[in-house]
Amino acid sequence: MSTIPFKADHVGSLLRPKELLQAREDFKKQLISQTELTQLENRLILDIVTKQVDVGLQSITDGEFRRAWWHFDFLEGLNGVTGYVPDEGLQFSGVQTKAYDVKVTAPVTANLNHPHFEHADFLRNAVGSQGTAKVTIPSPNQLFHPNILNDELYPDIHDYQRDVSRAYHDSLTALYDIGIRYVQLDDVYWAGLAATEHRIKRRLRSEEDKQQAIQIAAATVNEAIAGLPDDLHITTHICRGNFRSSWAMKGGYGPIAEALFTEKLDGFFLEYDDERSGDFEPLRHFKRDDAKIVLGLFTSKHGDLENKETIIERVEEASHYIPKEQLSLSPQCGFSSTEEGNILTEEEQWRKLKYVVEIAEEIL
Repeated sequence: MSTIPFKADHVGSLLRPKELLQAREDFKKQLISQTELTQLENRLILDIVTKQVDVGLQSITDGEFRRAWWHFDFLEGLNGVTGYVPDEGLQFSGVQTKAYDVKVTAPVTANLNHPHFEHADFLRNAVGSQGTAKVTIPSPNQLFHPNILNDELYPDIHDYQRDVSRAYHDSLTALYDIGIRYVQLDDVYWAGLAATEHRIKRRLRSEEDKQQAIQIAAATVNEAIAGLPDDLHITTHICRGNFRSSWAMKGGYGPIAEALFTEKLDGFFLEYDDERSGDFEPLRHFKRDDAKIVLGLFTSKHGDLENKETIIERVEEASHYIPKEQLSLSPQCGFSSTEEGNILTEEEQWRKLKYVVEIAEEIL
């Protein structure tokens, strides 16, 4: 079993410094050049690489500092996927995002000139021997939301699934070729299939469609990663929505667990920070001895530190289903899934990440 994911890990996105947010606004207004923006991003990423090392993390991300969204920036860089501005944003509990989305407009293929490859190479060089560079990208399943599909272009969903899987396989191969060995696939699609409450109405599926969608979701990921080198470690994070400390979905893992755990991944980051996530019982479907479950017992939605004894009790409860040596700890999600970020301070963010490391080192 790989050491990836690490005993203390994190989902990846970090709060953007005010300096970066201002620079991005200045770039939109053409007050600074792309070169000036990139130079600032580089400097700030080097800074957070050091901070992640300082709090004890072994997996080091770029905080998604070059992105506005955790998913759209990558998806619209694929051939055949186009970004656009819809009538309204995505609805979360009590708050709505700015209006943006993507849709399939042509056959989907990998874009080997995707800027994310250059960004990943910068991260790999920045991390060096200080830890393991971890690249986070949206899961291929994100392209199966009903509002993104193009039924006229792809009347057969299996043809679409084949192309999406191949595009991701080629993209993951490109990441491997530049030296990346740890990739995380972020996935709210699975959570939507399990949801008992879903705020993003235009992404709903009928009950009769869900069982087919569940099987296709697992197949899409497995075909995307099939045949990749053994030392490319791939995990997934199942997310119920994370925007300005709010959420989009409720519902435990029961309806999806059996199929989800057939994905041949090295780890599953699961949100378990509040009652919306359900209990640990679905973990009984996890039959692997060569992969890990990462318990997201710490919230990224506020800066208060969780009660240590409660964390210890919950890990003990989860160990009734999963051996402790196959458990890891992390926040339930990133701190800034979009550039707006959750409602806490950078100081609180770093304090929480250090707390995750300290508890994981003590009890796992």
